[in-house]
Amino acid sequence: MATTRTAHTVWNGTLMEGSGTVSFDSSGIGEQSVSWPSRAEEPAGRTSPEELIAAAHSSCFSMALSNGLTSAGTPPTTLTTRASVTFQPGTGITGIHLTVEGEVPGIDQAAFAAAAAEAAQNCPVSQALKGTEITHEAKLA
Repeated sequence: MATTRTAHTVWNGTLMEGSGTVSFDSSGIGEQSVSWPSRAEEPAGRTSPEELIAAAHSSCFSMALSNGLTSAGTPPTTLTTRASVTFQPGTGITGIHLTVEGEVPGIDQAAFAAAAAEAAQNCPVSQALKGTEITHEAKLA
């Protein structure tokens, strides 16, 4: 069964002086402020499209890696994933780097790195972002 999740943004003003509010409709987790300075300079307590992509990618990757490890008979105890999305004004998103540290009983570093590489290439968010260079690193805790 397919699922659809929604969010919406209300933007007021110009790109440089304006600001907006992103609302997470499906989950109801609330609203976050967004502005050009929070995207291209310092966050100052606001989010950006790149941070939202990072959240989506880190959670999707973690789910895919957990599934891959479990399918291979080595379910993880804990996976901690950070996604760093780089934005260059005038160019756009120039890359995403995933870093994962895992507690996975019964697996060696090489097998963990291979499972992470597969998850980095094949999770649904990675698939949606194919036009962006995605790199990763993985280490066992």
